Amino acid sequence: MKACDESIRETLDLVDNMLDLADRGDAVREDNGCGVLYGVLRDTAFRIKKLAEAEREAHIKKGWWK
Repeated sequence: MKACDESIRETLDLVDNMLDLADRGDAVREDNGCGVLYGVLRDTAFRIKKLAEAEREAHIKKGWWK
């Protein structure tokens, strides 16, 4: 796998961890401030995921992704 593809894969793994943390944090939060924090984390993860998936598709179309 090319280094640039590996970085995209790692980004997608990071997004999964961000979403998991947002879910776990939201489940145990005790105030609204934490709710905002985990909401921002979740929203940001989805935005990054969309960008990374689009980039992965572009690399697949170029024949780079293995």
